[in-house]
This record gives sequence, structure tokens and C-alpha cells, in this order.
Amino acid sequence: MNLKLYIKIIKNFLFRFQDIKFSGQVLFVVIVLMVSWSGVKTIQTNYNLQKQILKLNEEVKVQKLENNNLALENQYYNSKQYIELSARQNFGLGNPGETELIVPNSVAMSYVVTPPNSVITKVNNNSNQPIWQKNIQAWVNFFLHRSV
Repeated sequence: MNLKLYIKIIKNFLFRFQDIKFSGQVLFVVIVLMVSWSGVKTIQTNYNLQKQILKLNEEVKVQKLENNNLALENQYYNSKQYIELSARQNFGLGNPGETELIVPNSVAMSYVVTPPNSVITKVNNNSNQPIWQKNIQAWVNFFLHRSV
């Protein structure tokens, strides 16, 4: 019984396609859907390409900055200041008239300030905490302007 009803509904629907107005409307809707789908796909493709362009532009900017840094570094290495500093550090050379003072290690270390014991104990007490607790404590100290 239901089968006969469905067959009748399908026949009525197919019979409507004989009307030129209905067929034209269906054809128009199909064409509009196809054009819309094509437009959506084009917009999606353009969006993806624009993302790639932006990413590549950022990479180009980073590379230009790195090149500028290397150029500045090369200029520094060719400067008189670097050559003089390098000669002092690597070869122990100095300008004429300069004298070199050699300070014994014990004298130099006598002027070094040792931190108070409270700082050392705070650092040791934090070593038993998990890393996430240390991180939270560091942020709290940062926001409350505490120095450890």
C-alpha cells in the first residue's frame, strides 16, 4: 500500500518536469548552486594562497634582518675597536705606554660579596618542588616584584 503511494508521488514529481516553467526553475537553481560552489572554492583557494604569501613574506623579512645583523657583525669584526680588543685578549698586547697589573686571585676574591644564607636556603627549599610549582612561584614573585 505504501509502495503504491510512493510510486504515485514520484510519477507526479516527474510529470511536473514536463512543464517548461518548472524545468527552467530547477535548471536555474542547479546553475546557481554550481556557480556558488565554484565561487566558494575559489575564495578558499585564494585564502590559502594569501596565507602562504604572508608566511613567505615574513620569512623574507626575517632573512633580511639576519642578513643585516651579519653585515653589522662583519663591520664590527673589521673595526679598529675589535682588532684592538682581540689583540688584548688573545695575544696579551697593549698600546705603548700601558702597564699590565696582575692581581693575585686571593686579593680579587676578597672583594667578592657572598649572598646571605637566606637566599641559599630559599633556592634549596624550591629544589624539592615539582617544576610546575616552581613556575607558578616564579610568576608570583614576578608579579609581586619579589627578588629571589
